[in-house]
Amino acid sequence: MSKPTVADTFFTAVDLEPGTYRWCACGNSRTQPFCDESHVGTEWTPVEFVVKEAKRVKLCMCKHTQTPPYCDSSHNTL
Repeated sequence: MSKPTVADTFFTAVDLEPGTYRWCACGNSRTQPFCDESHVGTEWTPVEFVVKEAKRVKLCMCKHTQTPPYCDSSHNTL
């Protein structure tokens, strides 16, 4: 598998309402950190995740996290 495009070298903190979201795993989305279907035709697929209650989350922007879609500070090793 090829490496994803690094969208940013830091996480993004996002306030989310309850619902289902799709995190961009390829790094090419123009609506970071969420999927805009830019992965179509590639080996990448978005990561779907569910938020059960309103909260602030730290989403990975470097796309190298081991805990997608959440930041695990992998950006510190790039």
